[in-house]
Amino acid sequence: ERNLYLTTQILEIDVPVVIALNFIDSVEKQGDKIYEKELEKRLGVPVVKISALKGVGLDELMQKARQTSNVKRIGKTVVNDEEIKHLIGDVKIALEGQGVENPLFHAIKLVENDELEVKMHPNTLKMVEGFKKVFKDDIFGTEYDALIADARYKYITKNLITAVVYKNPDRFKTTQSTSLDKILTHKIWGIPVFLVVLFSIFHITFSENFLFLGSIFSFPTLENLGLLTNNGDFNNFGVKLLSCFYDGTIFSPGCALNNLWNNIILGEVFGFIQGLVQGSGLKGWAIGLINNGILDGVSSVLSFLPWILVLFLQFSILEDSGYMARIAFILDKLFRKFGLSGRAFLPMIMGFGCSVPAIINTRTLADEKEKTATIRVIPFFSCGAKLPILTAITGAIVTYFGVGNADIITFSMYLLGIITAIFSVLLMRSTSLKGESPPFIMELPTYRLPQFKSTMLHLWDKAKHFISKAFTIILASSIVVWALSHFNFSFKFLSEEQINDSILANFGRLFQPLFTPLGFGSQLGDFGWVFIVGIVTGLIAKENVIATFSTVGACLIGLGGMEFAGLDLFSEDGIGAVSAMIMVTNVSIPALLAYIVFNMTTVPCMAAVATAKAEFGNKKLFKNTIIFWLSVSYIVSTMVYTIGTWWWTLFIWIVLIAVLILSIIFYNKKVMVVKG
Repeated sequence: ERNLYLTTQILEIDVPVVIALNFIDSVEKQGDKIYEKELEKRLGVPVVKISALKGVGLDELMQKARQTSNVKRIGKTVVNDEEIKHLIGDVKIALEGQGVENPLFHAIKLVENDELEVKMHPNTLKMVEGFKKVFKDDIFGTEYDALIADARYKYITKNLITAVVYKNPDRFKTTQSTSLDKILTHKIWGIPVFLVVLFSIFHITFSENFLFLGSIFSFPTLENLGLLTNNGDFNNFGVKLLSCFYDGTIFSPGCALNNLWNNIILGEVFGFIQGLVQGSGLKGWAIGLINNGILDGVSSVLSFLPWILVLFLQFSILEDSGYMARIAFILDKLFRKFGLSGRAFLPMIMGFGCSVPAIINTRTLADEKEKTATIRVIPFFSCGAKLPILTAITGAIVTYFGVGNADIITFSMYLLGIITAIFSVLLMRSTSLKGESPPFIMELPTYRLPQFKSTMLHLWDKAKHFISKAFTIILASSIVVWALSHFNFSFKFLSEEQINDSILANFGRLFQPLFTPLGFGSQLGDFGWVFIVGIVTGLIAKENVIATFSTVGACLIGLGGMEFAGLDLFSEDGIGAVSAMIMVTNVSIPALLAYIVFNMTTVPCMAAVATAKAEFGNKKLFKNTIIFWLSVSYIVSTMVYTIGTWWWTLFIWIVLIAVLILSIIFYNKKVMVVKG
């Protein structure tokens, strides 16, 4: 009955209509009946039962749509109040005289005083205003939008409810969903459960100590089992395959799949190709371009494909199961304190996948200030393109320094992004974008098991997009980075030992001092410019950051003093490239974490920037947003570095944040007094 409200509006447009009656599998499972022929009779358009989840009725639906599309249809309304119907008819005639398409639909919207219609037809509005002076409903007065809404629901209740028969109407009082919701949407436990679910996702994806079994039990390593040769190689292919899943501890599904992909598949394929190029007899610069500029850059990005697929498989399951809608519900109360509704969470959570559709999804937000605030913080919900940065640097920290836990560090970085988003919204909605939180009403779907086919199609789309980007944008960027790192301003070709004289190096050094407070500026010495160049190339596509490290790292690897026992600096997962940068620059762990945070919160890729610009439609607002992204990433990264390096600065930052919050409170109170 609720969804038929929209149907009554669509029926007022002069277009052929076919109604797809979805979720029919759920209806039949409950023993209910929906008589589609009765609906057809009442609505005057074809009705087809379908189940999009199970693919039931889709062929019939398409056939019916094709047949119906060839028949011209004139819109009809269900609003039957005689006086209002007479007014709608007069407005329709006036709009027809003006050559307006779908005049009935526009006439009703104008009678409802729709904002867009009022702007489009100011002269015709006078007819409506004149009618209001002589007509007033006993219940709704001159609120015609409410009067017409009431007429629609009356029609639905009177004419359409007879087409539905419930086997057990009392079941709506207590369902399996409501039982689960007592826990998952609990006002106290709802958010802690969400954080546990979020941590579990990252643990399943990144952990090298699945379920912390390695910490509970003492498992022998492959070396202890005598499965390695004297020089540390595997005894045979079977041992190499085993090492993808186990080595003194059990790896998580995501980590195991990543090892299998990189060590058995990607590593062998690209290693074989690079070997062929090396022995091809090509000139040195050509070999360097192909192996270092192209293959290393592309393979370093492709190496993260398993992690991305495992991560978003879990997000897809949560979304299709109905749990994500619950998160929006439980966060509504929290978000409302920061000036946002729970509706804003939906595009934010989409940001974990890609910022572009997430920003587009903000169109559902009615309040422009809420929309602006939401767009600005969406990049803080790190998308899949930023995952290579996070995993490569995190992996290098754990591998090179031998400290930390990959899944805990990853979870912490994502959590920091969410906290940054919330605090930023609080700041904006208390100052420049101050406003009331719009009401948030949503229908919680029933819990459902995700369909295997739809989930796989979702993952295939994600993989296809990622691979196509690797062989287009990343490929082109890697070639450009390699060329700029092998030529000087006189366009003289440089050897690997002369990389510090390259165009790329000079460009990076120019901006390097600006990032000194963040830990990866002037203190990193001669090769610190690579971190700066990575940020710039990341503006094109975030995957470029690690691709740049791999391309330039190939040059650094050939320099003296680069050996490091037991570490494959040229591994295909990007960790080796970052490790090479750690060795040559002596960058610290706090600086590496600050680098992750900066890339996760700064200006997103060009596609997301272009989308944000289109959504704003205001040059000043767009420029302020760019400044906002740069400022937040700079400040938060500085906090991470200074606190990580000198723990006592935490107290200084706490004082500064407290002063800022108190200033906001004082400002708001002052504004209220002035308004009063």
